[in-house]
Amino acid sequence: MTTTSESMEKQSADPVAREVLKKAQDAGMETAYSRHADQEPRCGFGNLGLCCRICDMGPCRINPFPGEGPRRGVCGATAETIAARHLIRQVAAGVAAHSDHGHDVVKTLRLAAQGKAQGYSIKDPQRLLDLAKEWGVKTEGREIADVAIEMADAALREFNNQEGEIRYPALRAPEATVKNWRERGILPVGVEHEIVETLHRTHEGVDADYVNLIMHGLRTSMGDGWAGAMLATDFGDILFGSPKPVRSQVNLGVLKADEVNIVVHGHEPTLSEMVVAASRDKELLDLAASKGAKGILVGGICCTANEILMRQGAPVVGNFLHQELALATGAVDVMLVDVQCIMPALVEHAEKFHTKVITTSKKARIPGAEHIPFDEAQAYDIARRIVRTAIENFPNRRVVDIPAGKTDLVAGFTVQNTFQHLGGRYRSTFRPLNDGIISGRLRGVAAVIGCNTVKKTQDDSHLKMVKELLANDVLVVMTGCAATACAKAGLLQPEAAEKWAGAGLREICEAVGIPPVLHLGSCVDNSRILVALCEMIKEGGLGDKLSDLPIAGAAPEAMCEKAIAIGFYCVASGAYVNYSPAMRVLGSPVLTRFLTEDIEAIVGGKFNFEDDPIKAAHLMMAHMDKKRAALKLRPLMYAASFLTDGKDAPTAAPETAARAERPDPGPAQPARGCAGKRS
Repeated sequence: MTTTSESMEKQSADPVAREVLKKAQDAGMETAYSRHADQEPRCGFGNLGLCCRICDMGPCRINPFPGEGPRRGVCGATAETIAARHLIRQVAAGVAAHSDHGHDVVKTLRLAAQGKAQGYSIKDPQRLLDLAKEWGVKTEGREIADVAIEMADAALREFNNQEGEIRYPALRAPEATVKNWRERGILPVGVEHEIVETLHRTHEGVDADYVNLIMHGLRTSMGDGWAGAMLATDFGDILFGSPKPVRSQVNLGVLKADEVNIVVHGHEPTLSEMVVAASRDKELLDLAASKGAKGILVGGICCTANEILMRQGAPVVGNFLHQELALATGAVDVMLVDVQCIMPALVEHAEKFHTKVITTSKKARIPGAEHIPFDEAQAYDIARRIVRTAIENFPNRRVVDIPAGKTDLVAGFTVQNTFQHLGGRYRSTFRPLNDGIISGRLRGVAAVIGCNTVKKTQDDSHLKMVKELLANDVLVVMTGCAATACAKAGLLQPEAAEKWAGAGLREICEAVGIPPVLHLGSCVDNSRILVALCEMIKEGGLGDKLSDLPIAGAAPEAMCEKAIAIGFYCVASGAYVNYSPAMRVLGSPVLTRFLTEDIEAIVGGKFNFEDDPIKAAHLMMAHMDKKRAALKLRPLMYAASFLTDGKDAPTAAPETAARAERPDPGPAQPARGCAGKRS
């Protein structure tokens, strides 16, 4: 497929990515963008959530047009039943992905405390002691290792408990919110228990009530945000060290022509931490020098990138849609992958260049890749073997063409260190944040998270939405590939407040010395955002439940089931969430209305499916304003004074955006069969 410069503009908002995309095309390299075009036209039934493949009597399709086609599947399932079943199966898969990550981190901590995990140690014992105190585990007079083992055993039970409820909600969430969760029956028993029940409920012939299905989807998602992912964050901090603000760089230009380049890609930090350590091994550095390399660079893609950025200051090569482009530079000697968001096409690209693709997880092998199984007992030795492989491959490079583009960033924010940034070392507190909202300097807080998708221009929706929020005095917190998108555009620098932030937000950023966009880590670290919201309630003045807060969330370039799981637990926690592209439910107006309207009366949060990032930002702000009014907070101190393109022109006044919070999705798109013809 020949790509014009105009179509490349629609593929990525990142000029560095467009430059490498052109080179990849000229080299005859297929990418996710060309494969996306090859898939057109897509099945309209599937896009609307109206194709059921759960049993072998189907697949069954519900036609959304009046007077045309079937209204029920073979078993009698309606559009809302079919769409709800498939949706909560996606929730369960997303919860499984995050929670399996958390399970592995907890297991590694236990092995480290037992002396059975090579190279690992408890790097933040104070974080362990603080968590043990929160959990009611005795610490006085005990060895740190013994405390760690008891804590790990207790954490592992969170995954497979068969009675009771997960522990974090009662420990951290506001009492009024927890009371509502209990009354609504959405507190999980255990992570795996709810995943299993989801699969059972959605089997042929079980749950057909779309409300009942969605309520269980909320309960299942809570096992992610308030258990699996939260455990991954807390125990990751204990094992690898709590992040601290760190300066680094991002984009393909961080690769080095004169150094061995190892790109770690995926989501689990256990091996990548060891690879970073091995890259500093004198023996391996000497070997690299003997091959003509001046050093060894370890950079990351996706959430593994964020893990080693937050704790090691390692450079970020890019986000999800950069993985193929990194290989196209010809400078990657090893791409080391673990789990999640990894394109099998990487192996085909490696044949065009010299890159070795190495898989490490028993859960994620790719035909054609070299497999080096990861084992905690030999972690450092395995890491040394991988680094040695990259060094030996360095002389095999062919054409190396690294773009010049890279950007400085500041990352490493957590709930714990944000206390100090806001209140100072000796009076750590969230008070300045709450006061900023109460006084009207800040409108509220927005969490913008998620991935990239070829269905939207890479990074474009993240950038437009975040710039619009900043201009209207909204503090933005980010994780995952969304944070990388804004980092590439310079929004994660303290200096960005002067250029992009409204007057109130700018005052706070300059006084405290923080960027207007705070990078909180990988996608499992969305749990840090939940904890921060709980601290805002504890600090006082902003209501007594999470749903009282003037906050909103968004996944403007959502790509996978993990994003759906995150969206669900945020809505369950009382947040307004704009999710785009829309979940596959629009074929059922009844289910769409429940998710975007009715559910708010049950849990305090709801979804919206606005694709336009500017409109979505204003809907998020309208929601914040509604919450501010309910709390009887002071009016905003400043009006926004510029547009997100940086030109001197007034932005749309927030009150003009106070339209209905869920825009009419319009008529259902034409249902198309697999050949693209209207049925």
